[in-house]
Amino acid sequence: MNNTKSLIIYFSRADENYFGGEIKFINKGNTEVVAEYIKELTGADMFKVEPLVKYSEKYMICIDQAKQRIKTHNAPIKGKVPDISKYEVIYIGAPIYWGKMPEELFTALQNLNFEGKIVKPFVTHEGSGISQVPQQLQKLCIGAKISDGFEILGSKVDGSKSKVKNWV
Repeated sequence: MNNTKSLIIYFSRADENYFGGEIKFINKGNTEVVAEYIKELTGADMFKVEPLVKYSEKYMICIDQAKQRIKTHNAPIKGKVPDISKYEVIYIGAPIYWGKMPEELFTALQNLNFEGKIVKPFVTHEGSGISQVPQQLQKLCIGAKISDGFEILGSKVDGSKSKVKNWV
């Protein structure tokens, strides 16, 4: 994929996160770590989806906020996704919130023209696997080919560049 023009669109959250039974503070979100590996391996451009209303730093409050945003479909974002017309491959990355992508990714991806694009989803989680993300992207990214996704436990992202390399 190094010879194709690629874009990484991702959502990631630092602060308190859940790691196999424990809540720990992290300075950089797990999905962002994977996105940076993809950028390093492919030379892709990157766009980080950031919520207009920041999630709480506290994990338990954050997951309640995520549940509410999924329920109401109300998740405005800062900025605008770059024009995707010049890209062949779009990597879309997300943590799993309640079995789904964060609602901010829906906001970012809706109304984009994915006709003829290859979409490669990647997710971080602590037991949910890739969950409903491929189905969600199939509905959002009309006209795109949704490739096999990559999923990894958030607690395993550090040092996983070789696994990411095997996937890209």
